[in-house]
Amino acid sequence: MSSILVFNKPFQVLSQFSNGEGRVTLADYIDMPSYYPAGRLDYDSEGLMILTNDGALQNQIANPKHKLEKTYWVQVEGAVNEDQLKCLRAGPILKDGPTKPAKVRLLGAQAHSLWPRVPAIRDRISIPTQWLEIRISEGRNRQVRRMTAAVGLPTLRLVRVAIGNWRLKGLDVGQWRLENT
Repeated sequence: MSSILVFNKPFQVLSQFSNGEGRVTLADYIDMPSYYPAGRLDYDSEGLMILTNDGALQNQIANPKHKLEKTYWVQVEGAVNEDQLKCLRAGPILKDGPTKPAKVRLLGAQAHSLWPRVPAIRDRISIPTQWLEIRISEGRNRQVRRMTAAVGLPTLRLVRVAIGNWRLKGLDVGQWRLENT
C-alpha cells in the first residue's frame, strides 16, 4: 500500500537524504526507509514537502506535466503595487522564458500565523515588506523567487503551504505525519 509522508521542512535543510558537505538533510528529521521526496524545496525555502514509498505516485506529484498546483506564502521586500500583481498573474518573463500565469493575492494576518524563522528575517524600518500567496503549476528552479525579483520584489522568505490537496495544517516546523493515499 502506498502512503504519503507530509513534512514541514525547516529553513536551511537540504531536500535530500545525503550530503557530502555536512549540511542538514532530511535524514536529520525522517527515519523512514523507502520514502523518497516527490519534488524538491530549495535549501533556503521552508514548508511542505511530500515524500512517498510509491515511485509512480512520486512522479505524478513531482512532474510538472501533471500540473499539480503548489501554493507559496512569500514575504517580499517593498510595497506591492497593482502593476506588479498583474505582471505576476500574467506570468513574468524570466531568463529561461515566460512563466505560466500564476494565481496571486495579497495576504493579510494569516501570514502572521507562521512559525518564526531561525535565523529571523532582517528587519529594516525604512523598507516595508508584504506577504503574497502565489499558486503555480510549474516547477522551475527557484521559480517563485525569480518571478518576484522580475517585478522588483525581492523574496525575503518563502514558505510552501500546499501541494495539490496536501496541506501543512497542524504540522510544526521539522515535524511530519503519514497519510494513506
